[in-house]
Order: sequence, then structure tokens, then C-alpha cells
Amino acid sequence: MTVNTDDPQMLWRPSRERIQSSLLYQFMIQLSEQQNTLFHDYHQLHHWSVAHSDSFWDQVWDFSDVIGHKGDPTCFTPLQSTLPAKETQWFPNATLNFAENLLKNWNRHAAADAIIFHCEGQKEHQQRVSWQQLYRQTSQLTQFLAVKGVKQGDVVAGYIPNIPQAIIAMLATSALGAIWTSTSPDFGADSVIERFGQTKPKVLLTADGYFYNGKSHSSLDNITQMLAQLPSVEQLIVIPYTQIDIRTFTASIPKSVTLTLWQNALDPYEPADIQFTPVPFNHPLYILYSSGTTGKPKCIVHSTGGLLLNHLKEHRLHCNTKQGDRIFYFTTCGWMMWNWLVSGLASGATVVLYDGSPFYPNASVLWDMAEQEQLSLFGTSAKYLEALEKQNYSPNQFYSLPHLQTLCSTGSVLAPEQFDYVYNNIKSDVQLASISGGTDICGCFAIGNPLSPVYKGECQGLALGMDVRVFNEQGQSELTQQGELVCCNSFPNQPIGFWNDPEGKRYHSAYWNTYPNTWHHGDFVALSTTGGMVFFGRSDAVLNPGGVRIGTAEIYRQVNPLHEITDSVVIGQNWENDVRLVLFVQLADGCMLDDALKATIRQRIKQHCSPRHIPAVILPVRDIPRTKSGKLVELAVRNIVHNLPVTNIGALANPSTLEQYKGLKELE
Repeated sequence: MTVNTDDPQMLWRPSRERIQSSLLYQFMIQLSEQQNTLFHDYHQLHHWSVAHSDSFWDQVWDFSDVIGHKGDPTCFTPLQSTLPAKETQWFPNATLNFAENLLKNWNRHAAADAIIFHCEGQKEHQQRVSWQQLYRQTSQLTQFLAVKGVKQGDVVAGYIPNIPQAIIAMLATSALGAIWTSTSPDFGADSVIERFGQTKPKVLLTADGYFYNGKSHSSLDNITQMLAQLPSVEQLIVIPYTQIDIRTFTASIPKSVTLTLWQNALDPYEPADIQFTPVPFNHPLYILYSSGTTGKPKCIVHSTGGLLLNHLKEHRLHCNTKQGDRIFYFTTCGWMMWNWLVSGLASGATVVLYDGSPFYPNASVLWDMAEQEQLSLFGTSAKYLEALEKQNYSPNQFYSLPHLQTLCSTGSVLAPEQFDYVYNNIKSDVQLASISGGTDICGCFAIGNPLSPVYKGECQGLALGMDVRVFNEQGQSELTQQGELVCCNSFPNQPIGFWNDPEGKRYHSAYWNTYPNTWHHGDFVALSTTGGMVFFGRSDAVLNPGGVRIGTAEIYRQVNPLHEITDSVVIGQNWENDVRLVLFVQLADGCMLDDALKATIRQRIKQHCSPRHIPAVILPVRDIPRTKSGKLVELAVRNIVHNLPVTNIGALANPSTLEQYKGLKELE
């Protein structure tokens, strides 16, 4: 299918003052002087950053004032430039420490806020952690972990809400050269065991519970089950967050595990200068987990230097994050956006955390916080913006948000209608950055930038330093057709590999096996004439009726705006030697899926997509399955319909909803 980008609709353009005050503009000026080349716009800069990627990343290191020994940017010389992208080693002689780079400004801004924490309906839990307090508490916990035997290469895990202690624990872990991994407490015990059971943490950090949707939820039973199945854990640190009585729990933990309350871990140690352990650039920093809805979760290992350098690039150059800015992303510790958000400390930004439901007690809760804390960057999911629109809630009726410069959206495809919603109902003068990448790279392939306009339905552009292209099924580059998102060059934040995959076979199969020497990401996309990118959904969920490839997002764009529809999911069902489309819709309260509504759905899809997009069957369901980070799980629904197993349903926010897709007579 050809993408119609002949008449893209511009929704926002940065002012000259805003462009010239941006860090990206300053970066271009410095680069122009050093390279004796005048960079006129973002597209020219991107082209140079790909053609000279080793020089580009070298410049990012210097521009961002990274602390550490740098050495050469890559391990190859021009004579070895044919080295496969997967095998390229970035900054092979460099040493640095991640925590040191996140805490490097603490002394100059000791009294300023480093972390601001808001908790759903719990004002007594709100915290403001200064840079000095952050450094001192990190120092204390680092000493505690060292005494407990944590050393370079060990794994420390967090089963924890999105609270300041999670950041402190991560910093203390990385200060020692150890590896941090985390999940959120809404994961069930089996799901956590399936993850931490692979990575074998020595220390487990947790809270007694968490708050969500007006209720407190205990984590203690899950922790008891987990410890029984995680023999690697020697030390358990518990944060009294919901103030549950833990005496019964204390008696239930294995004798091999030492339990220490959070404050008791810190109090014996006087804050002192942290002795940061220098590690190689490509030393493991984080282990992140794939959603695991179609198989055992992949344990993706990310490097210390690669993640730091890429996050500095994305925060400073793409999001214009400056010293003292206040940045927020609605996330949990089980989603990569938590790792991304925390890296904002390296740019001197104040990180704003929120734990709880974004709609409790009402839709204004995050916007109250945005106005009160003077957020400059507000990050959320496309599903959240869609839900706001469904509720007819307009933040700009109540809040002026004068400090808000950038609104980021990710997690799923941001429909063009949500672009209109943001500019009409949130703020007209804001950079709307629809960003896309994933846990696989803990970063973005498509992202915003402060120099370029925003066009309706498009990510602003391709990430600097990354040779992102669109391939057809034959592996040929496409300029006007939908196809597969690929990256044809190496980049520092490529994963080191998968945990317990010593020969790299599973890692190679996941990303490098489809096209020769090319990262295959698994998104179905198209390039725009503006230089932006349009997303149509995950390529493994692409529909293929009659041999025509259709992105699922094209159908959601037509169905979900209907006021009768709350949510939807579409799959391809194997049918009479072909594929037919089956659409499941979650109806709004008081609505029925009658013939008139079915006809409206089919007509909208036919008019705005094509006759090929029209579903053969439309069925009502009570709920639509999504992961805990809000992503649709089309593959799980497809497997259920085809009587195939769905593994690791604990990764779903609402796993019980899958039962309603089984054995439907209409699909026999």
C-alpha cells in the first residue's frame, strides 16, 4: 500500500527563538565550526550523523561532558569498515561509571530538587529529594551493599513501585559496577520468578505494597512465593511504604535470606564520597525484559556507556532537556521508560515520579501535578491520550501549563486524531513528540527534535546516528511504500546480548536473522515526504487478507474514535486457505453492537482505508487485553482464537480477559 503524504498537515512549528535557544542548535553550531561544514537543518545533520557515526558519537560524548576515559569511539579503522554492524564495539578502551555521571552535578546544585515524588491520593507520601540528599543516601546504600558482598557484575533486583528509593537503589548498584534489573509490583509472583529466576539476583529490593485506584495492595504474599523460588537471593531490603504489619511475613522468609528494612540499611553508614567503580563502556548496566506474551521473556542486557550516551543524546538533543528542567514520564519500574526517565539526572534535570492510577480520583491528577511542578516535558502513552479524549477532558480548560515545552507519547501508535486532541485540548504551542523504539534498545529509532515542524500522524524524524530505513520483504529500501523498520548501521545502545545466551544465538535470531547485517525491529512503517515516519503497528501482527499487508493501527484509527467504542483489537484468522479479519470491540457503557453500529464501522473503514480492511466478523467483548505498559497483545488474541497456547499471561494487566476469546461459535 502506498502512503499518501502528498499533503501533510503541519500542526506546529518552533519559533526562531526556540530553535536558536535549543541544545541541538548549539550542537550544530559547534559541529559546524569543528567540521568546517555549515549545517542548515535537522535532515542535513541526520545525514551527516549516519555517514560519520563514529565522529557523531564522539561529539555527543564531549558535548554532554561525560565523566570517564574515552579513547577511540569505535574498534574499527577505515580499512575494517566492513565489520558487521552487530559485531562493532563502541568505545572499546573507554571506562566510566553510570551513577557518577548521573550524580556529577550534585555538589553545584546541592539544595535543588533532584527527585520530586507524587503518590496517588497519598499526600503524606509525597517527597522532594535534593541533589545532596540523593547523593548522601546513595552513598549510604552503596556502603551497605558493599558490606553485603555486592561487587562488579552481580545482579540487584527491584520488585518495587515507582518511588525515589528505586532510583537510589539503582544508583548504588551501578556505583559498584553491579547490574540493576526491576519489575513493578503489579506483576504476579510467577511472572517475576520467570524473569528474576533467569537473572539470579543476589539482592532483592521491595516495598511492602503499593497504591492503585484508591486502594493499597500488599506485595508480601508475592514476595514470599518469589523467595521460595529464587535461591540466589541472599539479602532482602523492604521499604515500609503502605505501612502493612510485616511480622507474619518476616517469619515466612527462607533462613538463607537476611531481611533489612530500608532505613536500617542506611542508618549505620555515614554519608561519604562515593568510590565509583569504573567499568568498561560495554559492561552490563541493566537487564530489561521483553513482554513475554508469546514466549518466555527475553532478558535483554544493556551496556553502561551505550545507554548513557544514547539517553544523553535523546534527552539533550532531541528533547532539549537542560539543567533544572523538570521532566516526567508516566511509567512503572517494569517499563523501559523508567530507565529512560531516570537518565534525565545526567542532564541536570529534576526527575518527577508518579505512582498510582493516572485517573484516580479523576482525569486531572497528572495535570494538577504538571502545573504545580512546572513540568517542561510530560511523557505518557498513546492510550492515555486516547482515554482523555474519550472522557471529553480538556486540560487547557483548567491549566495554562506555561512551562510545558515537550509532550512525548509512546507505547503504541499515536493516531492522527490524538495529534489534533493534543493541540486543541492540551496546549497549542508544544512540541508533540511521538517517539518509537523499545525495550530492545532502551531508546528510540524515531523521535522528536526541537528544530522541525510537527505533522499530523507522524513521528518528527529519525534518531540521530541511526541509519533507519524501510525495507520490503525482499530486503530492498522503500521510500513510498509500507514495510519493515530496520537500522543498517551500528549504534552504541545495541544490546550486549541476552542473559544466559553465551553464543548469542537467541540474540541473533531476534534481530539480525531477517536481513543480512541489518537490525530488524519488527515495526510496520513508512517514510513520509516530510522526513518523518508513520507507524502502522507491529509487523508480527500485520494482517494479510488476500496477500495484502495491512497495519492494525490503520483500523484502530477508524474504530476507536467512535463514541460507542471504548477500545478494540483486530486479528487475522486463518480461513478457507486465506486470512479473514476479525474485529473485537469493547463497547462504551449503555451501547450495543447492533447492525447499525456494525455498518458504521464497516463504512468508516471502507471509506478511509480500503475494502480489503473491512472485517469479516465484528464481535463485542468485555475487555481488550493489554500488557502492563498498555500495549495491545494482538498475538495473544490470535493464538487463543487458533487454539494455540499463550505463555506468560502474567505479563498482561488483565489476563483473565483472554477467556472470552475462546471457543466463539461465530469463529468456527
